[in-house]
Amino acid sequence: MTIYSQHANRGKTQILATYQGPDGVASKTVTSLGDSRLAAPIVDALNRISAFITVPVSVHDRRERRVDYYPHKHLAALTDAAARVELLNGAHSLWYEYVCLRLHQALADLEDALVAVPDTVSRAIRSELELEERELRAALDDFSGTSSGDEPEPERHWEFDHPFVNYDDGMDTLSDRTRAQLDSREEDCTPEAREKAVAGLRVLVTAHSRSGAMWASLDDPSCELFAEPYDSDGFYLTVHAPEPSDDVGSWEIEIGHWEPDDPHEEYGEHTSATGSTILKCALPSAPDADEITRLLKSVEENPMVLAQWAKTPVGTALEGTTMVVTKHHDS
Repeated sequence: MTIYSQHANRGKTQILATYQGPDGVASKTVTSLGDSRLAAPIVDALNRISAFITVPVSVHDRRERRVDYYPHKHLAALTDAAARVELLNGAHSLWYEYVCLRLHQALADLEDALVAVPDTVSRAIRSELELEERELRAALDDFSGTSSGDEPEPERHWEFDHPFVNYDDGMDTLSDRTRAQLDSREEDCTPEAREKAVAGLRVLVTAHSRSGAMWASLDDPSCELFAEPYDSDGFYLTVHAPEPSDDVGSWEIEIGHWEPDDPHEEYGEHTSATGSTILKCALPSAPDADEITRLLKSVEENPMVLAQWAKTPVGTALEGTTMVVTKHHDS
């Protein structure tokens, strides 16, 4: 529904809301701050929140060759603390729950940013969230034909399939490609398998967000977390969640190493390399986000611990963890 920005004006920084109105694109001032450094994280969080609430109600759910709509339950999270908790409890689909998780994180980031601003600014931001929810609900009621017709026309226009939002959250969460990947992973799986896959997705995404490190990435948001810290001498760590269709699959921790494609070159000098798995730890039960976060923290604090772990024999736990090596690849 809305794109947010900051604008310098008479020694202060204004937070602006830009949206499509009856007469075209319009802007209004939400609030103003004396320090632009306080405005930046608020604007960033508001843009993510606006995108995450708008896109799911602006696209079709095309799983299993049908055309449905996504739920609206996430809208209540803008103003209701209890509804924010429920963002982490659903199992509708991998993509929708992925967006709900990102929305939960964005709302938490906004709350953190509001701690440092005056109460007047905080109240103005909360009023803006109330307006966003109210306007979007009114537009959806009109779209679905459930509006009574007595309500005034929404100031902020919404059109199905054309959400007016900032799409870029740095993770491609809202891209068609990510949605297609996640839809493909849950194809033909049972409701129980989908619920298990959603839980695994939350673990990976939460652990990744807590790491805050550029060297850790979600190569595929549904099943894999890849970590290659600087100064690891070519060693890397991968956390694999089981595929939704794999009833007997387990979580796996993998340690690998980049091998130069030219055997006469040393690591760091080559132009190309191929990853080679050294060992795997098949976990007896699904880990929680705290466990994966601790694993990433150990690697961040001591990148060369990966080289030490790579020498761990089968049947022995990686030093400092409870993760036991179940397979070693000789090379």
